[in-house]
Amino acid sequence: MVIIARPMLREFILRYPISANALNKWYIDVSKADWKNLQELKRTFNSCDYIGNDRYVFDIAGNRFRLIAMIHFRRRTIYIRKILTHDEYTAWSKKGLLDSA
Repeated sequence: MVIIARPMLREFILRYPISANALNKWYIDVSKADWKNLQELKRTFNSCDYIGNDRYVFDIAGNRFRLIAMIHFRRRTIYIRKILTHDEYTAWSKKGLLDSA
């Protein structure tokens, strides 16, 4: 898969260095993947959830962080929309802001 917005990963890792190993592993796993649909994605990331509008939420580092991505399976492209701590994600979802991610 092609991953768009890698600088967002770097910025998040600078703010939360503890996320580095998990996010780098996520990046490597995703870049090697060739998913055609959600079922194939779930074979790699079982905890990934579809939240609508082509957006998916990945649990990172044992659910300590959340990565929201827009995935276009036919184009083999993932757009990183947002990376949040678990608490930030909870606040966003309560405010109904996930649609804007």
